[in-house]
Amino acid sequence: MSLTDFFSPVNPDSFTPKQGFFTSQLGLKAHIYTSTFPDFDEHTYDLAIIGVLDGRGAVNNEGCALAPDYFREKFYKLNEGAFTSKIVDLGNIKHGATIADTYIAIKMVVSDLIKKDIIPIIIGGGQDLTYAQYLGYEDLEQKVDLVVIDNQFDIGDDESDGLETRSDCYLNKIFLHQPNFLFNYSNVGYQTYFVNQESLSVMDKLYFDVHRLGEFAQDISLTEPIIRNANMISFDLGSIRSADAAANANTTPNGFDGEEACRISRYAGMNDKLTSIGFYEFNPAYDNNGQTAFLLAQMVWYFVDGFYARKKDFPLTPKSQFMIYRTSLKDGSGEMMFVKSKKSDRWWMQVPYPSGQSKNERYHLVPCRYDDYQTAVNGEMPDLWWRTYQKLS
Repeated sequence: MSLTDFFSPVNPDSFTPKQGFFTSQLGLKAHIYTSTFPDFDEHTYDLAIIGVLDGRGAVNNEGCALAPDYFREKFYKLNEGAFTSKIVDLGNIKHGATIADTYIAIKMVVSDLIKKDIIPIIIGGGQDLTYAQYLGYEDLEQKVDLVVIDNQFDIGDDESDGLETRSDCYLNKIFLHQPNFLFNYSNVGYQTYFVNQESLSVMDKLYFDVHRLGEFAQDISLTEPIIRNANMISFDLGSIRSADAAANANTTPNGFDGEEACRISRYAGMNDKLTSIGFYEFNPAYDNNGQTAFLLAQMVWYFVDGFYARKKDFPLTPKSQFMIYRTSLKDGSGEMMFVKSKKSDRWWMQVPYPSGQSKNERYHLVPCRYDDYQTAVNGEMPDLWWRTYQKLS
């Protein structure tokens, strides 16, 4: 099957202003599938917008399947930034006869685009579609680092095991999927009163990285190294406070504000390692004056802006563009190595593979903060180093 088999075209009347677009607006810059499907042999694209008209897996958020066209109405009115964008809008994936059919379509589309070196930007639909996004990596023969921006862990309960995938338990499907190609899961922005202690214990035992909303209250830039570790990202709009993003039936008073959501999206775009992103759970039925659609459009704009601001300092080549720092543990048990990019001032730590675990590489590189380096300078082992080493063992 070809990509065109999965998509339906977009009606231009649904997003084109009455007076038409200005030449600087994305509506004239992007190649949008309105009649003829884009030809990937004739044109080169960096980013592909994919609408998914399926919200059957969304819990208590009926109507989110309508999100894509409401997003387009706002997004294409935005002006292109200080970059020359190569964006293709492939239209919408219609919901299949069953939700499993929709997942298969997303899986095949994501996989095909990644192989073409094009980043899919998925506009859902329920967050259960993250599972389908993840399945797109199954045939790529690589381990996946998944980062989810959400106010809770969507792992459901014992009764949800084996049931049809839902937005409140899709992580079960990812964690238990065989073959297992998930290396790490990170949550950004969970709120403790939405998370039971058993779930936190599970995350700890699996050496996953979970971060409370309060960790970023004073400095949203602390999310950057976490975001930089992702191959794929799932952004639940329910993680944004209701005052800034009311168009979600599950929205709550606390969460990231609109500016923070845009900065997180830009960090995602700047991540050289990232190959797909999904924005889920936007529900136009609850959108007052189109404000959440505007915010989502701006978030995607910042993602695009970040993509065209990539420093291309991962993988760490050439070596002349990086500085190596060595530190020793207090107890004399060994040394730790850190790498700093001269181009971006960003940091990584080198975590050695246990003997025999990797035939091709000696170290696993993990994005980190300067504070992690300072901890090591003081002779202490950063928690991130230890958790990563345990996952490698």
